[in-house]
Amino acid sequence: MRSSRLPRLIGLASAATALVLALAACGGGNTAGDSGGKVEAVASTDVWGSVVSAVGGDQVQVTSIIHDPAADPHSYETTPQDALAAQRAQLTLANGGGYDDFFTKLADQATNAKKLVAYDIAATGDENEHVWYSFASVQKVADQVAAELGQLRPSAAQTFTANANAFKTKVAELQAKTEQAGAAHPDSKVIATEPVAHYLLETAKVTDATPHEFSEAVEEESDVPAAALAEVNALISGKQVKAVVNNAQTVTPVTQQVVNNAKQAGLPVVDVTETLPAGATDYISWMTSEVDALAGALNS
Repeated sequence: MRSSRLPRLIGLASAATALVLALAACGGGNTAGDSGGKVEAVASTDVWGSVVSAVGGDQVQVTSIIHDPAADPHSYETTPQDALAAQRAQLTLANGGGYDDFFTKLADQATNAKKLVAYDIAATGDENEHVWYSFASVQKVADQVAAELGQLRPSAAQTFTANANAFKTKVAELQAKTEQAGAAHPDSKVIATEPVAHYLLETAKVTDATPHEFSEAVEEESDVPAAALAEVNALISGKQVKAVVNNAQTVTPVTQQVVNNAKQAGLPVVDVTETLPAGATDYISWMTSEVDALAGALNS
C-alpha cells in the first residue's frame, strides 16, 4: 500500500445499494432534475471534471468522484452518493488505461449516458495512462466533450464549441511554454519518483533518466532493488540530472529519501500530482504552476 494514502472509503454494502436504487427511482434516473436544468456530467477525477467544466460552462453540472488529493484512483471504493451521481449522469468521462477501474462500474449505472474515456480518445500509442499531462490529448478530449454536449443540448452546441476552442488555446499556450523551456536547455535529464509526468517531460524533450527497475517498483508498490536505488542516488549526488520530479501524492520511505538527497545536493525538486492539489481550481492554473516549476528547475 502507498503509505501516503488516507484509509480507503468503505465500499457499497447491500443495504446501501438497495437504498441507492430506491432513491434513484424516486429521482427519475438519468435526468437533469436536481441540477437546475443543466446537463449532468460525472468525471472520475477533478482533473477531467475541470475539463468538462471549462467546455460546458454554466450549461453543465459536473460531479468529480475523486476530488481529494489524498484519494488513490487505483484503489478507490465508491460510495452511495457516487452511485446516485452516476445514475443521473447524461455524460461520463473516465481516464481509462487501467487508471480508474472503479469508474467502469459507476459508468455502467449511467445506462443512457454518453460515455467518454480520455485514454482511448488520446490514442497516444503509449502505455502510460497519465494522459492529462499530454496537452495534445487534453485538447482532443475537450473537442470530444464539446461534441457530445452539443448532441445532448443542441441549442448550446456553438457555445460548447467556442468554450472548447478558448480552452484549447490556453492549453496550446502551455504546450508552447513547455517546449520553449526544454529547448532552452537541450539534453536535460531528470529523475522521476514515478512516471506520472511522462508526457510533460516528453513535450519538453527532457530525458527521464530513472532506472526502469526503480520506476516499476514504486508503481507496483514493491521493494526498490538496491542497485536501482544506488544508481538513482549516484545520479543525484553527482548532479548528473537537473532535478527530481516528485509525485507528491505517492510518498514512501524510498521516494522521501530520494527527495531528501536531492535537496542535500542542491537539486530542485519539482512536485507533480495526479489530481488538483489544494487551492487549485482548474486545469489551466494547476498545469501552469507545474510547467513554471519545471521551467524554473531547468533554468537553475
